Amino acid sequence: MFDQDTITEITAVAATLGLEPAALLAVAEVESGGKAFALVDGKPEPLIRFEGHYFDKRLSGDKKLQARAAGLASPLAGAVANPRTQSARWKLLARAAAIDRAAAYESVSWGIGQVMGAHWAWLGYSSVDALVSEARAGAGGQVRLMARFIGKAGLKAALAAHDWHAFARGYNGPQYRRNAYHSKLAEAYRRHAAAARTQKPQQEAATRQPVVTPKPVVADTTPKKSTALGLLARFFSAISGGGKPR
Repeated sequence: MFDQDTITEITAVAATLGLEPAALLAVAEVESGGKAFALVDGKPEPLIRFEGHYFDKRLSGDKKLQARAAGLASPLAGAVANPRTQSARWKLLARAAAIDRAAAYESVSWGIGQVMGAHWAWLGYSSVDALVSEARAGAGGQVRLMARFIGKAGLKAALAAHDWHAFARGYNGPQYRRNAYHSKLAEAYRRHAAAARTQKPQQEAATRQPVVTPKPVVADTTPKKSTALGLLARFFSAISGGGKPR
């Protein structure tokens, strides 16, 4: 599951885009397994998956031959296996980038939403590097990238209506039923929506200010000790001197 900081980031992005936080959290969780970052060389990086068949399509001539010989490219989807650890995947990406950086970055699915770098122009980024920079700009950047894809693909309405079949078909492809993608989305949404309902009353109670009734002010009518003594002193002085008190 995501940590609280990541949940807060996703919730904030959802609010700015007019999306229900629980729905966006559900998509992010199913796509990423509830993990936003991997530690790579001591630095948090977004989760990635390298697609060798994408890389193969983007190369030609000697570069394609070199990539195939290195086991980084193949015309068959899935023929280039992804290492188990994210650290090893980033090293694989570095090897591919040494052959052709742009083609390598386009051949990776990036971040919480696992959005392909190849979509950079379609999504309105100026370059694949701009898309990658967004993905590497913290959890918020990853979610903005995912949300941009949802909007561009016309899936916002399906997400808002909790039409998990329609959303799964558009986001995960026509074979979404094989991995019960729609069911996973529905379950994740129910969990996050329930958590939001529980947290709302607690947050309201925490921010509610106690009503303080001011105490009535009672005037102090007791003569001051110094004033009373002064009057007595002046009275006795007048008696003894035969004059009026001043």
